[in-house]
Amino acid sequence: MAEKEVEFYGNAKNYWETIPPTIDGMLGGFPEVSTVDVKTSLAFLRPFLTTHGGNTPNNRALDCGAGIGRVTKYLLTSLFNQVDMVELNQTFLNQAQSYLGDRKNKVDRYICSGLQDFVPESGRYNVIWCQWVLGHLTDEDFVAFFTRCKAAIVPGGLIVIKENVTSEERDFDQIDSSYTRPMSEMISLIKRSGLKIIKTKKQEGLPPGLFAVYMFAMK
Repeated sequence: MAEKEVEFYGNAKNYWETIPPTIDGMLGGFPEVSTVDVKTSLAFLRPFLTTHGGNTPNNRALDCGAGIGRVTKYLLTSLFNQVDMVELNQTFLNQAQSYLGDRKNKVDRYICSGLQDFVPESGRYNVIWCQWVLGHLTDEDFVAFFTRCKAAIVPGGLIVIKENVTSEERDFDQIDSSYTRPMSEMISLIKRSGLKIIKTKKQEGLPPGLFAVYMFAMK
């Protein structure tokens, strides 16, 4: 790994080690967005599942950049029989085991890893969900990660991205060492990964002044 990449990933790891394992910490001081975020994600994902008339079984999902498990608790465990969580920060994973409450029994694996290093098990998942974490990957690692994810979903499976998107050029945040990419770059990287976008939706109802947030369902 090049020296710049080592610094890029190291700075992000150091930043998240300063963040408390709370919903406020996970959402960057905007905990109020959680309810509308989850509601929109549920409406986006449900129609794909066999339980709601779609073609994707609801056996197992993967939550990427899972933090303390907000998405796992309110979205994925409400739809899937089992969920795996992958998260860079072990403190967040430790906190998840109490934060999840009675949903904890649906979580199978707590995996401590950055996505640039994570290799999901082949043919394990019906849905892989990646939310507010991909800015912590370089372009090359973004493509490599989703190439690995393709092998990890079962037939009929789905990969979903939910991310901030800039209106023009990419934005680099020096504080948490992450990129926010424009729509054109997101689509280009998805295509380079060999994935096809089958549905896109903008998240509505967020406070003014925040980046736009889009969901992409891919196969």
